[in-house]
Amino acid sequence: MNESLLHLVIASEPDVFLVRQRGREVAGEIGMESQDQIRVATALSDLGRDLVRHHDRAEVDFQIADLPEAGLVIEFSSSGSVAEISAGPGWKTVVRLMDEVRAVPDDDGGATIIVLTKYLPPGVLPPVGIRLTTVRRTLSRLAKSSAVDELRSQNAELLGTLEDLETKQAELTQLNAELEETNQGVLALYKELSEELEQTNRGVVALYAELDEKSTQLREASTAKNRFWSNISHELRSPINSVIGLARLMAEEQLAPLSPEQRHQIGLIHNSGLALLGLVNELLDTAKAESGQLKPEFGPVELDGVFGQLRGTLHPMLAGDEVDLVIEPPLSVPVLLTDEVLLTRILRNLLSNGLKFTERGEVRLSVAVDTAEGQVCFEVSDTGIGIAADQQKRVFEEFYQVRSSVQGNARGTGLGLPYSRRLAEVLGGSLELSSEPGVGTRVSFRLPMRTEISTPTEAALTAPEPTADAERTVDAEQNADAVQNADAVRTVLVIDDDAEFRSRLVGLLADLVTTVVDTGDGRNAPELIARHEPDLITLDLRMPELDGDEVARRIRRDPAGHDIPIMILTSADPAGFDLSDLGPVSVVLDKSELSSDSLKRGMDQVLRNRRRGGGQR
Repeated sequence: MNESLLHLVIASEPDVFLVRQRGREVAGEIGMESQDQIRVATALSDLGRDLVRHHDRAEVDFQIADLPEAGLVIEFSSSGSVAEISAGPGWKTVVRLMDEVRAVPDDDGGATIIVLTKYLPPGVLPPVGIRLTTVRRTLSRLAKSSAVDELRSQNAELLGTLEDLETKQAELTQLNAELEETNQGVLALYKELSEELEQTNRGVVALYAELDEKSTQLREASTAKNRFWSNISHELRSPINSVIGLARLMAEEQLAPLSPEQRHQIGLIHNSGLALLGLVNELLDTAKAESGQLKPEFGPVELDGVFGQLRGTLHPMLAGDEVDLVIEPPLSVPVLLTDEVLLTRILRNLLSNGLKFTERGEVRLSVAVDTAEGQVCFEVSDTGIGIAADQQKRVFEEFYQVRSSVQGNARGTGLGLPYSRRLAEVLGGSLELSSEPGVGTRVSFRLPMRTEISTPTEAALTAPEPTADAERTVDAEQNADAVQNADAVRTVLVIDDDAEFRSRLVGLLADLVTTVVDTGDGRNAPELIARHEPDLITLDLRMPELDGDEVARRIRRDPAGHDIPIMILTSADPAGFDLSDLGPVSVVLDKSELSSDSLKRGMDQVLRNRRRGGGQR
């Protein structure tokens, strides 16, 4: 039996704020780490806001579960239906941040019971006896803090995370400097010994061994740096998003009225949070591009859809009627074979730059085919302030910004143009700029006209620590959207030890196929293949019991699975695995970039491979 710790009622937005505060405090009292406290608070805030938006009242009960799976259990009782609640945006946040989530109709039939579970860290025991009584007494005496106090708390957590980041970055910088110094010494020694090669052959051999060792250390340091960037991404974004959300909540009209100065200050906090979030995202993407780990995912791209998306997302940046955003229809351009996500990022950066530095006139995007060069040329031009000739090379330096009269109103990170050029090079293209002060700027972005893809693609990130889960089957037969692929791929077997990612993938597949079977243990694959006869298998590479390459070899040795196409979904580098015996591998997708669109493109590639005879069952 679970022990109840605290009971609250949600009937308005202030109640949601209190539940968020109490959730963090309860998590802290029972021994959860600070990041888990933030995850619990964020999940309660998003779900509570959904319930308030659609229903009059909901009750929340905080409970502690005893061993063997000790943790915090939060039970919501709401008048909304399961379908309504699970369709809200807060539901996705809850599923991502909590360890277990389930919603079922109440036995009386008049309400829905939502149960959220977050396990305690290893080695932390749940409060019992006198300690449980003490926890209850402490919670009952907690005062309700204001929105400003909660915001200060979130800022303190953010600053702590950033300070830890700076410390680790300093350590990494020192290590790189030491390695560079050692490497220079080795090279000098090698030059000296080369002049006496015949007499110092043993010394040369020893030097090569030392040089190889230092090179290995340097590679390991680079790998550690990339793993560090990857692992901190979520930890940085979570508190920043909390700051932005709290500032937005404080500014809402239904809360206590604010003076003009207070509203102005909260607006500054909100805008600063957005700017910081953008900086974090750009820094992480730039680091990935610099390390060569950002690799394109080629597929057919229709520019009509890309241009339509750009019109919708950039229109709000127009400050008034004095600047027009003109995106010419791509009438004469065929379907491109490129990475749609990277292409969209490049064009959005270029158009956004133009809008920031254009006070009147227009910002225009056009595209044409250069048949002689075999290229597609995108051109973004504006009638803005322009860039002096001596500054035009420097704008491609990271963090450099041209000082101008418009600069004070259009702050940025100085990463937009350098990042765009790197992405252009990743796609095999080029990006050039020409400008005249007072007249405007023109950026030309050229891409080769590709007709086929010759290399597999994968962004090499470090996989999360694995946790195995049990097999389950999701039947999406009644989903109307699933019918579109029902005649081609009806049943998919998902093999992945990451329960959170597996849940997300099953949700995406439920809109594309009729049946999804998933398991966290690749050893079950032959049995599941025999039982469900899947048309496609999605496979993670890094798993605790058996790595993905070994799972694939076992599948291929089984006659029932010999010809089933396999789609690799991973955060690991495929180069570190032996995929030579996999047979018809249809596509390799990066987990961090997974979306409904990228998954659909991968499945389209599966069908194309089948039509060519690859993996035909």
